[in-house]
Amino acid sequence: MKVKVISRSVDEFTRERSQDLQRVFRNYDPSLRPQEKAVEYVRAVNAVKLDKIFARPFIGALDGHIDAVSCMTRNPSQLKGIFSSSMDGDIRLWDLAARRIVCQFPGHRGAVRGLTASTDGHILYQTLECSFTTLMESDDSTKSTVEPASVYVWKNAFWGADHQWDGEHFATAGAQVDIWNHNRSQPINSFEWGTDTVISVRFNPGEPNLLATSASDRSIILYDLRMSSPVRKMIMMTKTNSICWNPMEPINFTAANEDGNCYSYDARKLDEAKCVHKDHVSAVMDVDYSPTGREFVTGSYDRTVRIFQYNGGHSKEIYHTKRMQRVFCVKFSGDGSYVISGSDDTNLRLWKAKASEQLGVILPRERKKHEYHEAIKKRYKHLPEVNRIARHRHLPRPIFKASALMRVMADAKRRKEEKRKAHSAPGSITTQPLRRRRIIKEVE
Repeated sequence: MKVKVISRSVDEFTRERSQDLQRVFRNYDPSLRPQEKAVEYVRAVNAVKLDKIFARPFIGALDGHIDAVSCMTRNPSQLKGIFSSSMDGDIRLWDLAARRIVCQFPGHRGAVRGLTASTDGHILYQTLECSFTTLMESDDSTKSTVEPASVYVWKNAFWGADHQWDGEHFATAGAQVDIWNHNRSQPINSFEWGTDTVISVRFNPGEPNLLATSASDRSIILYDLRMSSPVRKMIMMTKTNSICWNPMEPINFTAANEDGNCYSYDARKLDEAKCVHKDHVSAVMDVDYSPTGREFVTGSYDRTVRIFQYNGGHSKEIYHTKRMQRVFCVKFSGDGSYVISGSDDTNLRLWKAKASEQLGVILPRERKKHEYHEAIKKRYKHLPEVNRIARHRHLPRPIFKASALMRVMADAKRRKEEKRKAHSAPGSITTQPLRRRRIIKEVE
């Protein structure tokens, strides 16, 4: 005779210590849980609601400047260091972890238009409107003030600067693009295409000899240091204020434009944008990519900071405060966990890159819970209720009204084009997509 019995070992369900968690045995047979998807859907809705409840992105303000913050740059040698400069010429090194000033870099009067650090973080370069560049040693943090190590005087005013990701050269932008070596007092090379002022310059992170610039004549120009002349030029309808390369896909870059949009381009094909990032209601002043290359942050004249996916047409986060004025510069932290913004009200502000992220030490059980919530939100993100809650953002009243007005204007323009095409001969009127519409021409 055969008898079936339940056999259990005491060691399988007995706790070794009284502080240990009780072991739970689960049968994952789907026939035993007919309501599993319904339960998971409710959990997904609750998870996105919890994200809204715990969304507290603002961490703190770093005050100390007495004029508008004009530009910032990361310290490549450490995660918690960032340099900032203001319109009165004051440059400071901040400790983001302690939220305090480490040291100051005096030495001149006038607005600082460009700020960049060397690859090892030991040398800081600053460019001014009064046609000279200053080199400072930034590795001595024991002093409260650091004097300039050398000064480079040139015949034109400077509007921007950037250092090679891998190399000893740095570039300055002004009436022309000058390539410098910190061991020489004059540029080793100069590039010029047109007579308008170059307002920003950025080196490519993957190819050290390639750089992109934007000029006041609405153009974006690519240069190669190995060639004697510029490579390619693209002219848009409105001016580009800043450029940033994608660190993980170095062939792609994003341009912050005066029309309130950001345009992502492939450097090999400039006749069409890969993606148009919309949501700002005023000029975009600065853009910076996360070290992961999956998202970027923008600062705008409309007094908001937005975070976009690298391939997303609309922002996934918007940060604003009542006191924050026009944002002139934004940066991601070295680990991509935080965003730093500098605005016209003399303050730097520190934000979380993920608004609902829990700060501090996270226990293993909490981490598993967060991972489970992320998984079910990703699984049910296409459902209307989950999608609606996840996309909803509270906007300041002026921005809400400006956005509504811009939508009305865009709809009216679209209806006018449709009626014009309907009452014209077939094929006589062609409608260009937005990715091509803002580009006037490409010159090689």
